[in-house]
Amino acid sequence: MTIRITWFRAIATLVGLALAGLLFAWSGVFNLAASSGHWPITDWFLHWTMRNSVRTHAAFTAPDDPADATGLVSAAGHFANACSVCHGAPGVKPAPVMQAATPPAPDLAVNAKEWSDKQLFWIVQHGVKYTGMPAWAVQDRPDEVRRMVAFVRRLPGMTPAQYRTLVGEANPGANLATCAGCHGADGRGRGAPDIPILGGQDPAYLLAALRGYASGTRSSAVMQQVAQRMAPADMERAARRYAAMPGLGAAPAGDAAAARIVTQGLRRLQIPACASCHAAGKPYPVLAGQRPTYIAGRLRHWRGEETVVDARKSHATMPVIARRIPEAMIDPLARYLAGQTRADDNHSQQY
Repeated sequence: MTIRITWFRAIATLVGLALAGLLFAWSGVFNLAASSGHWPITDWFLHWTMRNSVRTHAAFTAPDDPADATGLVSAAGHFANACSVCHGAPGVKPAPVMQAATPPAPDLAVNAKEWSDKQLFWIVQHGVKYTGMPAWAVQDRPDEVRRMVAFVRRLPGMTPAQYRTLVGEANPGANLATCAGCHGADGRGRGAPDIPILGGQDPAYLLAALRGYASGTRSSAVMQQVAQRMAPADMERAARRYAAMPGLGAAPAGDAAAARIVTQGLRRLQIPACASCHAAGKPYPVLAGQRPTYIAGRLRHWRGEETVVDARKSHATMPVIARRIPEAMIDPLARYLAGQTRADDNHSQQY
């Protein structure tokens, strides 16, 4: 007996299978409990699909410079606050309740070796569906993602002592432990190039920054994680304490062209004078004496925000101004504001 396959029978079969699947889902028979785990074939298929997806998307969308090892302190601080509860850390076991998830978060001291830097960047930035791995909390801070990639890359060889040193547990600072892990008990950022000096900053500005991070109007996954856990009184206390410490206020010095930008601006390039906003008594951060690597890093980050095209149509004026500053002047300008001099900055280039 021969069964003739027709288009009608094929479509009817597919519809029947779909209805059977919907009926099975509606019945509630399928066990979704995390405690039940996956069937081995399901676990293999999901991981196989995930690896293929990461490999493809990372190849086409991850940057060619996916890791930045200059910011291990801030990355370690964020890892301790947001990641170690699931993944554990050198000398720190993951929380048992998080390891009871399906699938459980992997041990990155082992798992990180299986991925390239570009793949790690894509995973950290975008997260993974159907797991507990979230996307990076803000999508416009690839600089933070790069620092986290560099930190995760070092986990396989990192000792517990090295980890504790990075996260600041060896010297947390009295009553400022939450902030001191990255910013130091003295407000000087523990010497990390990507962490600003807070000592001597205007207290009203520091408080406004914390509130902005907590509300999401200021963009930083690292700072949001901390600020959203702080009570208003804690924010005010931290702002006052750090502002009262020494740090900022050094007299700018160095390159003459940089001095011109700071004090006069460059009318030809529509760059206003930095001092018109960033001076004592203004509602903007004090830059005199700030770490030059931090200033330069922020300027270069703002230059990449191409969606902000006109300062008159947006409150975000710094991306517009930063793109008008010639690339060759960013480092001299940052060093000038920091009060540092460098012989090869004394050039006669005109802007």
